[in-house]
Amino acid sequence: MKEIKKAVIPVGGFGTRLLPITKSQPKEMLPIVDKPAVQYVVEEVVNSGISNILLVTGRGKRAIEDYFDYAVELENELEGKGKEELLRLVREPSELAKIFYVRQKKPLGLGDAVRQAKGFVNDEYFGVLLADDIIDADIPVLKQMIDVHNKYGGNIIAVMEVPMKETKSYGVIEGKKIADNIYEVNNLIEKPEPAEAPSDLAIIGRYILNYTIFEAIEMTEPGKNGEIQLTDAIKKLLTKEQVYACKFKGKRYDVGEKSGYIEANIAFALKRDELKETIKSYIENLLKTD
Repeated sequence: MKEIKKAVIPVGGFGTRLLPITKSQPKEMLPIVDKPAVQYVVEEVVNSGISNILLVTGRGKRAIEDYFDYAVELENELEGKGKEELLRLVREPSELAKIFYVRQKKPLGLGDAVRQAKGFVNDEYFGVLLADDIIDADIPVLKQMIDVHNKYGGNIIAVMEVPMKETKSYGVIEGKKIADNIYEVNNLIEKPEPAEAPSDLAIIGRYILNYTIFEAIEMTEPGKNGEIQLTDAIKKLLTKEQVYACKFKGKRYDVGEKSGYIEANIAFALKRDELKETIKSYIENLLKTD
């Protein structure tokens, strides 16, 4: 079985759930404590053993490319003043991985964004990670999925349990449990009403896909708003290939919406030794005044 060597991170979305700040600021560049959201996802890829990453960008996303580039003037300034720790922090993003870029010229959905990676991937399995989903896990979620792929082969999608009343906000799998936290998928349903949902296992933004997904995307008709849904393309793969679901271990934050973004900032701040006592004290005082 071939080693998974490449990952794709679509970052071309408008970020409408976070307006008005995303009018001029890419949502992926909004900070979680002191690092942009997209860096956490890039670090997950790197910590899973993959160093070749394609970012699928769009209009107004230049700040992402600049962030992962060298900042020569700033670095010279910090080096000249002997600010070694700040210099290390500034250089770190540009040295994380080999990062490549392609632009999705029209916002035609996640399926179309993944399609832009065809020339980058060639004939291999590859990871797809959505920057809206930041997951705090002892073992990176992508690494958990790679381990499942290495054991069973096939395409892998990450799932988590959600309350049945929330199934209409997610793609949901129908499948058979074959091991602890592993399911053989036989159907995917996009945003079902609770009464129609086949399970409480919702798809979140982590995938391992075969290169054959590109042919499936080409065969997928646009859905609502003229967008090509990745879930619909994966359903087409089900007729020819195995798809497994991995119920990952970790805490997921949807930083593409306001409450999830705030929760992530609090959670990651509490993990920082220099911040946690101040943040805990502040929260405790807030609760007292309530």
